[in-house]
Parts: sequence; C-alpha cells; structure tokens
Amino acid sequence: MTAVTSHRIPTTPIDRALLRAASALDAFVAHRVQRRSVAVPVAATAHDAARSRAQALGAIGIMPR
Repeated sequence: MTAVTSHRIPTTPIDRALLRAASALDAFVAHRVQRRSVAVPVAATAHDAARSRAQALGAIGIMPR
C-alpha cells in the first residue's frame, strides 16, 4: 500500500470548537430527519398489520372489530 502524504496543519482551539459545533449540529439534524422519515412507515406498518390480522380473523370466521 502507498502511504498518503499530506501537510500537517495545526488546529487552534477555535477550529476544534467550530468542528465540535458543526458535528453536534449535524447529529441534531440527522436525528430529526431520521425521526421524521420513520414516523410515516411505522404508521403504514401498523395499518398493514391491522389489515392482515383482520383478514386472518375473517378467514377463520371471526368478525374483526
């Protein structure tokens, strides 16, 4: 393997603070996007499960509520 060489640039405390803030903001946004995107499929999954259960009960002669 070939080693990748690059220049080393020292980071200042301000640089590190900005990187931490950007990382925290990234995590916050990712969490909100994930939470919003999961809400719809969970409801759809619950609906599909209820329909499947009702069909199964109907198949054996039990009327679903």
